[in-house]
Amino acid sequence: MAAYASLVSILNIMDQIQNHPRLSICLHQEQAQSLCEKIDFLLDFIESTHSHGGSKEVEVLESQIARAAYAAEDVIESHIVDQLAAGSTSFLDLQTIIADMDSVNVNKEEIKDLKPTSYPTTSSQQPLTSNTEKCTMVGFDEESIQLKDALTGQQSGLQIIPIVGMGGSGKTTLVKNVYESSLIIHHFDIIAWATISQNYSVREIFSQLFSCQSKSSADQLSIPVTDEHQLTQKIYQNLIGRRYLIVLDDMWSTDAWDRINFFFPDNTNKSRIVVTTRLSSVATYFGSSSYLSMKFLNEDISWNLFCKTTFAQLEGCPPELEEIAKKIVRKCRGLPLSIVVIGGLLRKSYKTKEYWEDVARENNSIINLGDDQQSFDILSLSYSHLPAHLKPCFLYTGVFPEDHRIHVTQLIKLWVAEGFIRPNKTQSLEEIGEDYLKDLSDRNLILVHRYRSTGKIKICLVHDLLRDLCLKKAQEEKFLRVMGVSDIPQGIDEERRVVFHEKIPEDKNDDPRVFSHLESASLARSLVSNGGRMSFKFRLLRVLLTVVDSKSRDDIFKLFNLRYACKSYSSESHTTSVGLPSSISLLWNVQTLIIRGNVRFVAPSEIWSMQQLRHLDFAKISFLDPPLSDQQDNHHDSVLRNLQTLKGAVNLRLSEEVCERIPNIKKLKIMYFGISRSSRDYCLYNLGSLQKLESLNCCVYESQKSSNEQTSLLRRDLVRNTIAFPRSLVKLTLEGCFLNWEDLTRIGLLPHLQVLKLINDSVVGSEWNPVEGEFLKLKFLKIVNCNDLVYWNADSSHFPVLENLFLIGLKKLDEIPLAIGDIPTLRNILLNGCSESAVISVLNIGEDQQSLGNEILTIRILNKKKELTSEELKEKFQVFTDEVRERHFPL
Repeated sequence: MAAYASLVSILNIMDQIQNHPRLSICLHQEQAQSLCEKIDFLLDFIESTHSHGGSKEVEVLESQIARAAYAAEDVIESHIVDQLAAGSTSFLDLQTIIADMDSVNVNKEEIKDLKPTSYPTTSSQQPLTSNTEKCTMVGFDEESIQLKDALTGQQSGLQIIPIVGMGGSGKTTLVKNVYESSLIIHHFDIIAWATISQNYSVREIFSQLFSCQSKSSADQLSIPVTDEHQLTQKIYQNLIGRRYLIVLDDMWSTDAWDRINFFFPDNTNKSRIVVTTRLSSVATYFGSSSYLSMKFLNEDISWNLFCKTTFAQLEGCPPELEEIAKKIVRKCRGLPLSIVVIGGLLRKSYKTKEYWEDVARENNSIINLGDDQQSFDILSLSYSHLPAHLKPCFLYTGVFPEDHRIHVTQLIKLWVAEGFIRPNKTQSLEEIGEDYLKDLSDRNLILVHRYRSTGKIKICLVHDLLRDLCLKKAQEEKFLRVMGVSDIPQGIDEERRVVFHEKIPEDKNDDPRVFSHLESASLARSLVSNGGRMSFKFRLLRVLLTVVDSKSRDDIFKLFNLRYACKSYSSESHTTSVGLPSSISLLWNVQTLIIRGNVRFVAPSEIWSMQQLRHLDFAKISFLDPPLSDQQDNHHDSVLRNLQTLKGAVNLRLSEEVCERIPNIKKLKIMYFGISRSSRDYCLYNLGSLQKLESLNCCVYESQKSSNEQTSLLRRDLVRNTIAFPRSLVKLTLEGCFLNWEDLTRIGLLPHLQVLKLINDSVVGSEWNPVEGEFLKLKFLKIVNCNDLVYWNADSSHFPVLENLFLIGLKKLDEIPLAIGDIPTLRNILLNGCSESAVISVLNIGEDQQSLGNEILTIRILNKKKELTSEELKEKFQVFTDEVRERHFPL
């Protein structure tokens, strides 16, 4: 919500100005303190009212607060930008801003009267912590059986199975549950999934199908396929001759099917395509008079689903709440999405009868609405009862296109850059953001799409009904506006966040009206687009999320108020590197720079003084050595205490000076090309001093231009003889490092290590003898192209909690020890391009574990990135039946 977000933003701005070595003199300290106290008071008021819904009077007051806060942001940030542009510093009088805040600050007694009833917070009434276990499907047993029968039936020709139901009726949940069942996994050679959406792209549909492969195969070996023709041909070739299952989720028009159906061959081998849609006209288009239609849940099943969602950690609904709870459930009229969302709201609420009766009264007003409006209003109810700090974070998910896979790390960085997160003394802003995300997930307002190997959420989704809610509420509150390039509304000059899910024209002459409108949006703080050249200026812009060509490379370094930039540059020239301008230091508040493309940048020494930097993520970037401490007036001001991510650093010298500048770094990716000096000159032994480092990616490459025997020796010695690993590491990726297998003892003793990736001769030698007592927390092990390895003498005691084992390109590996299959936590084994004896050994593991009743182990075998079918395995090795493999690898 706009008022809360803008107030927190002002507090963050004031803090950043006061801690800036140059700009702090702009403020009168007493005025600054007075303004912050008034803002704290208003924030406390908003937080206390919004956890229980709020009233009309509160909404009016919040609108006034939002207008005053927006005006304050404009005055403060305009002053700072003007000072930076002029190269001077002058005093900023805050008295007018304070007076504006006073004009909306009613006295405490009046505010007290506006607050909803507060509820006691004894331990028995505190919100329940969430249940992190995967929710089971409730209420669709009959439909599940019908769908499984249709998928495994005797019809030999390609069959299309439509499933129809309104938004939120459980179509996707039903299909996903069946799609992931062991029966279906065994039955098909290939399974793949794509979400179509209203504004679909053929290339994106096939990209989703194709990307199913990269979830488990070696990403480093995969060549990106982005051309539509390449994608369609690749998928067609993979499907020929195989029994496949394709799920096309959320199809809105028959036009989408007409454009893609040619690439799904009829192999007369019982292949199937499942299509989910809200439209009966789409379902009947496939020539079948009957289709699977989703029905509403009855009262008993609705109650069962509600209880599983709301009381996951209790034995059931408390008796004193049962009557009112059943009344709430009845108002959901059997729509699953409404039930789980309202359940998520009440799960996180206080378990008091008074509060639940308030929710029921609000829910009561929805009873006479039509189905679509009813479900929408139930979702709105859940939004209105969100705590104030979660509302702007939830609304912000609307900047992403429909059905977009949202990377959680990017989303949290954007929340931080927008200033939504109120700091505390014990957590970083990103850690607070992770808590916010978990809370939204617990409330079923976002859906978890994929977890990281460390167990944290990696990718999330927003149901399209909830996204519609986001966009409607965001527009009502003037929080953000999603629009089309050809349909820019009036009043864009008042928008704070402008979102285009299409490309902005490259040239002003292409559409002068578009540029005229955009140039009027001088107060915009965020611009999101799908590309195009930004030939207009947003002087107060904080967030730039777009793709821009190399001609406008310097534009972002003129946006002095910028906090977050994600751009991609490509260069057709053969220039080896491009220097970033020294004026980058004028970006006084920049936090995140994500720069993709084929350009190697060189950072100026001024970058070491940019204290607000939190995340630097470049394809390639070189750094000059920082000025020595005794050459600076104040060494404290030159420490990048906020910097958590540094990726793409080329030939970085990790001197003591550098490590002292980045004491809180958590993610580090360093790359070394064409090593031409002593390995100790790169000071990798200082890595051990980075005590908060959690993820390290170290790559050593041999330069084709300067390759000789001496550089090869230097390359081999760089990591082997100098590197020190901090004990804080959770994830480690090594590439081309030429360690010996005995050196892994140092790595195995790291107490927190969960993920280890060894790539392209990162380890050399023919024999690996792990030692018991090492790798005690390792969950994910990936070995790629470590070509010397022949003997791996390991058993279940060496990797006691391993969950995923990926072995790729190990052409000499004799076998995978049979005892590896006895690791009780092991879920996935993938082999790709390994020796035939290694394949036979993993099939032996599969057969052995199957005989022991192991139902969780999945074995996948690929040959040149193409998975072998069970028939090919039997022909190639003349052993084993169809039951050997747990699951065929997707497209």
